[in-house]
Amino acid sequence: METVEEFFARSVRSWRADRPGGSIPPDGGPSVGDPALLHALFAAQLQSRHLDYAARWLQAQGRGHYTIGSAGHESNAALGLVARVDDPALLHYRSGGFYAARAARAGTSDPVRDVLLSLTSSARDPMSGGRHKVFGHPALHIIPQTSTISSHLPRAVGLAYALGLARAVGHTTPWPHDAIVICSFGDASANHSTATGALNAASYLTRREVPCPILFVCEDNRIGVSTRSPDGWPGVMLESLPGIEYVHVDGADPATLLNRTAAAVARVRQARRPVVLHLDTVRFLGHAGSDTEIAYRTQGEIVGDYERDPLLATARFLMSAGQATPEEILAAYDDTRSRVMDAAQTALDEPHLSDRAQVMAPLALPAVSPPIPVPAATAAIGGAQDSARLTLAQSINQTLAEQLATHSEVLVFGEDVAVKGGVYGVTRGLRKRFGAQRVFDTLLDEQTILGVALGSALAGFVPVPEIQYLAYLHNAEDQLRGEAASLRFFSNGQYQNGMVVRVAGLAYQRGFGGHFHNDNSVAVLRDIPGLVVAVPSHPADAPGLLRTCLELARQDGRVCVYLEPIALYHVRDLVAGDSEWTAPFADAASEGSLRPLGEVGVYGDGADLLLVTFGNGVPMSLRASERLREHGVATTVVDLRWLSPLPLDAVHVLAERFPAVLVVDETRASGGVSEGVVTGLLEHGYRGRLSRVASADSFVPLGPAAATVLLSEEDVVAAALSGSLRGSPLAPLTARRTT
Repeated sequence: METVEEFFARSVRSWRADRPGGSIPPDGGPSVGDPALLHALFAAQLQSRHLDYAARWLQAQGRGHYTIGSAGHESNAALGLVARVDDPALLHYRSGGFYAARAARAGTSDPVRDVLLSLTSSARDPMSGGRHKVFGHPALHIIPQTSTISSHLPRAVGLAYALGLARAVGHTTPWPHDAIVICSFGDASANHSTATGALNAASYLTRREVPCPILFVCEDNRIGVSTRSPDGWPGVMLESLPGIEYVHVDGADPATLLNRTAAAVARVRQARRPVVLHLDTVRFLGHAGSDTEIAYRTQGEIVGDYERDPLLATARFLMSAGQATPEEILAAYDDTRSRVMDAAQTALDEPHLSDRAQVMAPLALPAVSPPIPVPAATAAIGGAQDSARLTLAQSINQTLAEQLATHSEVLVFGEDVAVKGGVYGVTRGLRKRFGAQRVFDTLLDEQTILGVALGSALAGFVPVPEIQYLAYLHNAEDQLRGEAASLRFFSNGQYQNGMVVRVAGLAYQRGFGGHFHNDNSVAVLRDIPGLVVAVPSHPADAPGLLRTCLELARQDGRVCVYLEPIALYHVRDLVAGDSEWTAPFADAASEGSLRPLGEVGVYGDGADLLLVTFGNGVPMSLRASERLREHGVATTVVDLRWLSPLPLDAVHVLAERFPAVLVVDETRASGGVSEGVVTGLLEHGYRGRLSRVASADSFVPLGPAAATVLLSEEDVVAAALSGSLRGSPLAPLTARRTT
């Protein structure tokens, strides 16, 4: 079967050399009749095509690691030519033409070398530093994406929204005030929930007359890997989006392509409203190097697409317009191939990341505080009823108010957080005090909420989005894993999106909600590299933990999750009438106003048993401690505060002073927090008796049945008094204390 490369050469050789002449027909929008623009288009397309061939060659040498190419999609180079270099772009993986064109416009880097370094996982790759093949570069304002389907669309919409918000509030972003966002994706991925949600969000903003300057570019090659798009479906779907202008263009018609693309860019820039550009493309060389295309497409179908090759179309137009002869076209083709392959040969000798520390460097957290050397009672609890003492919900509210007042870049948003003030009143009064541009309600879509955070963080804001319930996060968890937490890693720390995601969660709400409102599964959060997870249990600790998270987001670009135990929001007493679960508010200027990473909270000074816990487990363990005292067992309770990274150094220093440790874990036995704590203590060399008690591996049912699967105070007491701590009951423990 003839290859697309052979077809190109044969077709060009067959053209008449007398060049019949022609002109670039106007098609609305700015004129693109400058011959230099057509030559630039062709040069970018050639470069992209030959880099795809080089990727296959590198793979054959065992030195290339990525073969998803852009062949057939090179018409996207038009976007790189007609948009500005300082328009932020979030691109899908067939964007070689765009990258080549934008790099040529900028003139600040060698796009051939950039891509080859990425293909070979070189440590000198200017974007990822050898961690993944990406199209990205800070100097080109291309925000890197990996092998994304459409998970970058919510971020793109969030960034477009943030550009409009920045203009309204006078916030400075890395881009000019009239910049637009360019976001490309494939026709198959247009069906993904992240794409449909993002497009819906853009329509929603348009309906509300909120600026959202984004150009969506759907590159339609009519097939996703091997699954065909129904005939006409992408166009029907994209054209039906309310409030979003639809523009269709054939990638094999270079004059119309340049004109309509330029016009679409101009309309987004001027109107500050979204536009969809539906770009007809083809796909050559299969989905990737490992794809045997003939297994699901006929030879006739494959060869039939050759006539729609964008390189061939641009070459034909150059000749018909009198801008090049067939010989000049073939010479440019061969010259580009030689230049790319020479560079590919050189790329074989590039260095690679060679050890774990190098690979993980972008994920490394700031140095944690020193472990607590001795058990010391937390001076946070206790005291008589006092109107100035706050509950957990009130302390979070006051901390958010403090941060909004102190830092103009802080935004608070989510479902029901503004007008209502949150389902549990945690954000009550913030909108009235700080205005609807900084405290605002979103539509009901967790992917969009996190997308707004992702985009606004890129624009220099410090977003504090709320996910209304932990169970709702699972609808959008890849926005944290695949987009938020991975950005530092795949950009070698050059891009960051610091944020603090507030999540109302965990269990023990009585008489309400079932598993959607009583979710005790945190494994998905603890599994994400680089993600910081904090859980406040007491109103004295809540402000410091939240401030630390915000400082990590603001100063170090970290993605933090602040997991708030719903059942403790409005609790005032540890036992009836004692007000132990309230505390005065210590503002940011107070001593100890932060709760640093690695620091734990300590309650009590018992020497027989260390109870290690967090969240709802803290008051539960404190009540259990009083009951254990009646059995002659003196306990100390440790509040982990941080679930990721676990503060294992501090816990181990404390544990070494105790003959036994019981980890009290309100999450599930499988995938819960206690697995990490127990394993960590053993790896740190703890030699005492060690056990754990946790909730069942069950969803949380509605009503009284919840008590059958959730960890209880009785379970803690029973575990402490049983032989489960690798030996006999705890009564004789004082005789076996370690020094």
